[in-house]
This record gives sequence, structure tokens and C-alpha cells, in this order.
Amino acid sequence: MGGAPSWKSPRTVLITGATGGIGAALAQSYARPNRTLILHGRDASRLAVLTTKCEASGARVIGLTFDLRDAPAAVQALRRISTQEPIDLAIVNAGVTRMMQDGDQVESLETAREVLAVNLDGALATVAGVLPEMRRRRAGQIALVSSLAAYVGLPKVPVYCASKAALRAYGEALRLWLAPQGIAVNVVLPGFVQTEMTTRVAGPKPALMSPERAATKIRRGLERNRARIAFPRSLAWGLLLLSILPPMLAERILRALGFGR
Repeated sequence: MGGAPSWKSPRTVLITGATGGIGAALAQSYARPNRTLILHGRDASRLAVLTTKCEASGARVIGLTFDLRDAPAAVQALRRISTQEPIDLAIVNAGVTRMMQDGDQVESLETAREVLAVNLDGALATVAGVLPEMRRRRAGQIALVSSLAAYVGLPKVPVYCASKAALRAYGEALRLWLAPQGIAVNVVLPGFVQTEMTTRVAGPKPALMSPERAATKIRRGLERNRARIAFPRSLAWGLLLLSILPPMLAERILRALGFGR
């Protein structure tokens, strides 16, 4: 038999991409006494600063700096830590984007593979790393951070949108499969959040919000075990509606909003 649902108050939380905007905000949101945070990030100096902040809030922190683009190594590292520290909540947050520039003939294969290596392969590796121990314990929660771009493909970031759409479908399939085994899977679909990654992407950014506000929405959604945690609500419903409209009409609306220029 499995234990009590851990999503109410997870004792051990893994966050990949913890040194980015949303990841860092999530780490600080979850930091509290009697909780262990396993924080992953490739930037060791930023990870050290974040560790100090979280420890000041009473959390015990373990830092990981492996490269998610090396999937076999990532799986091995996460399986090792999972046996040492039973993970109640894994937030699969690491992600990158690359924007096509004016004059580009095509999004280069090198760029596409780099984005997919982190956003999709890295996410798959993270799940592969933590899931065996969760299934053995019949308890745990996995949050996959996708994007509202999973609903409607946006110009100039086609591979990013494709990676997030794949992650959304993957997470929703996992949820159905793993729920009977005591494991919750949630798909997080943020809109525009004020991060370094968002700043590098040109174009309109409706309903832009702070990482701290996004982290609060994510944490509350996970505590309620919501299948989709999509925000801001107005933008989420708008893009979901666009995804089911006739393509010609949806394209006209996107162009009127400033996308596609």
C-alpha cells in the first residue's frame, strides 16, 4: 500500500532549472524548516546564492549541477539521489528557448536539437530518473513545466512551441497511467513570466507577471493536484479557444494581436 498523498506538504522537493526565474522563485517558495530541497542548475555560482537564501528560510538544500543534455548521466544522477533522498515532488522545470532572427531562412538544426535536448529529452530523463523509486513507494508527484505556447504555435519560436506541446501531451498521458499507482502528474502551463528567457524573446507579452506570482500559482495548483495549472486564466482560455478555431480565423486573430510580424 502507498503512503498518504505527498502533494499536500512534500518533505523532499526536486526542482530542475532552479537557477532560472521560475525555478528560483519556486525554490524560495518551498523553502521552509523540515523540508529538503534538491536544486538543480548548471550555473554553480547562482546555485550557491540560491542555496544560501533557501537555507536562511530553514530548508536543507542539496545542489546538483549535472548537464541535462547528457540524458544517460542525468538519469543515473537522479536515480542515485532518489534512493538516498525519497523525492515527494519533482518539478521538471529546466527549459531554454531560441528565437529566429530576421533574415533566417530556417531554424537551424543545431538550434532545434539544443532546445529539444533540454526541454524534451531533459524532461524525459528527469522523469526516468525519479519515477522508479516513486513507483516502488507508490507515492509521489511530478510537475512538468510546459507553456501556454503548447496550445498555439507562435512564430519565431517554432521548436520551443513544439517541445512544450510534446511535454504537455506526455504529462497528460503519464497522469492517466500513474494515478492508480498513487503518483500524481501535473502539467504547468505558464503564460509570459518576467525572466531572462522571456526578455530575450521579442514581440508582445500580454499579462506579463513576476516569477514570484507564477511560483505561488504553481504551488497552489500542485497542492490541489490540478491536472493542468494554466495561467493567467484569461490568456489560457484565449489560447485554448484559438487552438480549436478554424486555422484561418485563429491566424488572423494572432496577427491582430501582434504575433506573426
